[in-house]
Amino acid sequence: MSDRKTPSTVHADAVQRQTGSRYPSPLNEPVNGRARAALGNLFGLDQFGVNVVTLAPGSWSSHRHWHEGEDEFVYVLDGELVLGDDAGDHLMTAGMCAGFKAGNGNGHHLKNMSKAPVTYLEVGTRLRDDKARYSDVDMLAIKQAGVFRFVKKDGSAF
Repeated sequence: MSDRKTPSTVHADAVQRQTGSRYPSPLNEPVNGRARAALGNLFGLDQFGVNVVTLAPGSWSSHRHWHEGEDEFVYVLDGELVLGDDAGDHLMTAGMCAGFKAGNGNGHHLKNMSKAPVTYLEVGTRLRDDKARYSDVDMLAIKQAGVFRFVKKDGSAF
């Protein structure tokens, strides 16, 4: 049964983008040039998320992290970026993709080191409860009932 309020199709450029991140200051600074359109939300998808993300030059997708319970996948649509993970930096260009299995402990993020914006698609599991662990900063993301909160690795508040 379909929801008549859910659109059948939509052009991704028409979707409002959220900029920056919910990270506490000053950890949010490298991510301030990120703009994300949550495409999956338009269709009521709740098993996985689908986002189109644009990174301004010098911006990051996130701090290096990995999820205990959620898989992640990225596909570069336009431009070039650098995937940073436990093995180092890897150049990604349009048409390239990468995946991150839940619980593998390989902290990863994307960085736009070029002089032009880069756009990519990200797809990930949508669990109600999860933890994201950050490799290089003292931060832990705890998702409970679909809501993220950020604390230090020892559980204390920022």
